[in-house]
Amino acid sequence: MSKNIQSIRGMHDFAPAEAESMRMLEDKLLQVLHQYSYQEIRTPIVEKLELFKRSIGEVTDIVEKEMYAFEDRGGDYLGLRPEGTASVVRAGIENGWLHNQQQRYWYLGPFFRRERPQKGRYRQFHQLGVETFGMQGPDIDLELILMTQAMWSAVGLHSDHVQLQINSLGDTEARARHREKLIEYLLAHLEALDEEGKNRLHANPLRVLDSKNPQVQAIVGDAPKLIDYLDAEAKQHFEQLQVSLEELGVECEVNPTLVRGLDYYNRTVFEWVTSKLGAQGTICAGGRYDNLVTQMGGRATPAAGFAIGLERLHSLVEEQIAAEVENIDAYFVALDDSAVNYGFKLLAKIRQQCPHCAIQMNCGGGSIKSQMKRADRSGARLALIAGTDEVRNKTVTVKYLQTQDEQQILSEGQLIELLNQ
Repeated sequence: MSKNIQSIRGMHDFAPAEAESMRMLEDKLLQVLHQYSYQEIRTPIVEKLELFKRSIGEVTDIVEKEMYAFEDRGGDYLGLRPEGTASVVRAGIENGWLHNQQQRYWYLGPFFRRERPQKGRYRQFHQLGVETFGMQGPDIDLELILMTQAMWSAVGLHSDHVQLQINSLGDTEARARHREKLIEYLLAHLEALDEEGKNRLHANPLRVLDSKNPQVQAIVGDAPKLIDYLDAEAKQHFEQLQVSLEELGVECEVNPTLVRGLDYYNRTVFEWVTSKLGAQGTICAGGRYDNLVTQMGGRATPAAGFAIGLERLHSLVEEQIAAEVENIDAYFVALDDSAVNYGFKLLAKIRQQCPHCAIQMNCGGGSIKSQMKRADRSGARLALIAGTDEVRNKTVTVKYLQTQDEQQILSEGQLIELLNQ
């Protein structure tokens, strides 16, 4: 006997109930995006490998360890997208969507990183991402944060379960000055760094601040803080954002060790974090990346965005969302062959006049007892039963499956009226 083929480790299946719950979650998030007048953009899941090396940075965990990269038959080196910003910027430059324009985009779909699978972290995961272009001031940073807060409310995520953390990474010159002092400090504490920290020391020292190793965290608190090296313009940008958040009643914590894992971020960065998911506590992360468009070959364009990990968010609100998933409205039971075609015609009429209704037709035959068992298992509110008499009279017998209401015989018009209530 041949061995069953298993799914790839870290890539999982969604059962119908879970898929329906995820779809409802996505619908709620997309409704908020509609309210803010953001537009959908779609990009390929496969891009040239050079795109991610140039945008994310070659000395990052994603490019060095986590990317699914391969050479195709034409000799091109390609990669499955590990994040969405680079593809959106590439599409914007290629299609002329960015220069001297203001754009507000969103996208949703699968992304891929070959990380160690654990709760809240998968090798194929789904993100809702937002990217904005052409807006320089802290007002767009504020809008992005307010929009994410509105999303938490829309999906029923309690405000006590998430916390907003913000920081500023400044601009290029400030980071260069801070980098020099940070390396000097870390070299003085070299014995406290783990192997990963030592590897990052000269290549990407900011990422050392993001270490989860308790021994490294112990020295990070006294490390030089990038926020102390900001120039006047970047400092004013960050202070103005903080004032606006306070005036609008958005609680936040300034976290000087908050950095992003991608090289292209500058100035404002933010994360929404939770303590309900263990080590994988970030459900939304974003910030500004004003230099990425020029880095990718386009003309200078200010930009900011964020991404939400949908699996992580779903695990926080799964119970609330699942409670809103509705069962089907009715299940059609055919007592004999004459009722089958009658049922299909009736259900076609119902679906046309009651577009919100979900009705399942019994297929595969079976006795009335077996069909009623299927109706019960379907979770339907009603069983619509028809035999020779109902076909002749163009009626249907309605049996209530979830309540104690009495069974009744209704005309087609009366049934449609009932389903529309």
